[in-house]
Amino acid sequence: MSTNVLSAKDIKRDWHLIDAEGKILGRLATDVAVKLSGKHKPSRVPYLDTGDFVVVTNAAKVRVTGKKAQQKKYVRHSGYPGGLREETFSKLLVRRPEEVIRHAVKGMLPKTSLGRAMITKLHIFAGSEHPFEKQLETKDA
Repeated sequence: MSTNVLSAKDIKRDWHLIDAEGKILGRLATDVAVKLSGKHKPSRVPYLDTGDFVVVTNAAKVRVTGKKAQQKKYVRHSGYPGGLREETFSKLLVRRPEEVIRHAVKGMLPKTSLGRAMITKLHIFAGSEHPFEKQLETKDA
């Protein structure tokens, strides 16, 4: 009896299209993170990036519950004195809607080189148009 060991050349990646219109940010981010990390596959191993490609459309139409639109803050610091910048969810959603979803998904992935490889397979678009029609069609065939 032998054990099957998965190697990088054995990984088969699919493409998933997710429409974010009207979806709750956290629930959407968990679904995307599971697909990026490959946890939905029976062949997943923790030491390889077995995840799939994910295309998220209509990022500008994602929503949050309660008062999070005004209360949720995204904070960054330039490293210089006085360089602290804060922005609310609603303002960031208007300015860069892709970053809202990317930030939520990135927080759910591993903080290692494996997690950085996973996030590169995520493609987010504010509207419904995207350049990955061919890849998504091959998945259905």
